[in-house]
Amino acid sequence: MTMSRRRLLEGLLGASAGVALLPVLGRRALAALPREVDVVVIGAGAAGIAAARRIEAAGRKALIVEAASQPGGRCITDTATFAAPFDRGARWLYNPDGNPIVKVARSVGVDIAPAPAGQKLRIGRRNARARETEDLLATIVRASRAIDEAGRGKTDVAASAALPNDLGDWASTVRFVLGPYNASKDLEALSAADLGAAQSRNTMIGCPQGLGTLLSRLGAPLSIALSTPVTRVTWGGRDIGVETAAGKIAAKAVIVTASTNVLTSGKIDFKPELPKRQLDAAAKLSLGSFDRIALQFKGNPLGLSRDDTLIEQSDGPRTASLHANIGGSTLSAVGVGGSFGRDLSAQGEAAMRAFAIEWLSKLFGSDIERAVERVAVTRWNAEPYILGAISAAAPGSQGARRILAEPLGNLFIAGEATSDTLYGTVQGAWDSGERAADAALKRLGPAKAPVAEKPEPKRKRRRTQQPRSADSAPRWPR
Repeated sequence: MTMSRRRLLEGLLGASAGVALLPVLGRRALAALPREVDVVVIGAGAAGIAAARRIEAAGRKALIVEAASQPGGRCITDTATFAAPFDRGARWLYNPDGNPIVKVARSVGVDIAPAPAGQKLRIGRRNARARETEDLLATIVRASRAIDEAGRGKTDVAASAALPNDLGDWASTVRFVLGPYNASKDLEALSAADLGAAQSRNTMIGCPQGLGTLLSRLGAPLSIALSTPVTRVTWGGRDIGVETAAGKIAAKAVIVTASTNVLTSGKIDFKPELPKRQLDAAAKLSLGSFDRIALQFKGNPLGLSRDDTLIEQSDGPRTASLHANIGGSTLSAVGVGGSFGRDLSAQGEAAMRAFAIEWLSKLFGSDIERAVERVAVTRWNAEPYILGAISAAAPGSQGARRILAEPLGNLFIAGEATSDTLYGTVQGAWDSGERAADAALKRLGPAKAPVAEKPEPKRKRRRTQQPRSADSAPRWPR
């Protein structure tokens, strides 16, 4: 996690708890569930789509079974509420040179563009001076290096325990940026070793049509059964498959991409039960909280530029981030996370709306509320098939991600939580889906080539003799 100033500048723009995160683009519902396929994939998020694409490419038949009424999991683009696409979940892709999603994006008609670089630090009702911004950046770099160093120790401590004692007026801001904003949990609940293991996410790119739109189009050719919650997964012995209200589907292998919170909630019955080793790993990787309050304004009352991101010098956990004028529109989004964000979300949409307007009014003046035209909020903790934002490792959870990803016979678990270094990102989820698919395909062996039908033997046609008249003569061929 070692941060340079350049990485921090880019990270401040794109971290925002990359709720790993699909819009509805006319997904067709299956007329009837097949009774047997090679591999059933549970969940139509990034991991599930990646797994199914890999399986189909290998000549095997895959079926994605999705509990929600739309594909996407924690990656949703809302194209109906506002004048601009609103990514309710993930917003950015990282490291485009090695990102497999970027390579196929343009093939499905989605644009790829560098993330904007506009960033603001607010101190009360004024923008921070250059030296104040530099001071904050230097303080965050120092704090992140301290956490990184602690993560290499013999004992995996809470990230908060590694913070320097001399953070001064930036202490609360540093805690927000490195904790709720970056990882969806407070630093007290985060493993220093896990934070230190995160792969650099320096270069960020986005999709003007929405990141969810991209993933939805990548999943369009696949067979996806929507509104079909899985109630039971049978994975022991010869009886392998899943059960739903629409019937049972037999399979040779099952890939589960459900979130860690869903895995530990008991919503899916596993027969036999998941080993305690995997359940304990999932519990140590429980989802944090990060939500957005989207506000469409009349004009530009905040006076910010296109896609500016903003944080404040805070004096406690009651703070937020801002993504302003999204895509050049009048839509902005206030982000809240960690324990404060979780508590606020639990109070409901009205409380979230009230906080966003209160927070913006504190920074930009009381006229903000009159400029609000429309509001929408995300509440990921209340989504029954997700139950949170992104996986965040608890102190002392070394190795939990690898344990969760261990194959269990013909059962394979995937998702961003199983990525050692790219957890909390769409790429981490995608990579995990491909790895699970490869493991399943190896277990199943090569697909059998279809048996070619033997052509029917040609029958000899009998020549029928025409009766010859007395005056007829043989015809010479021309």
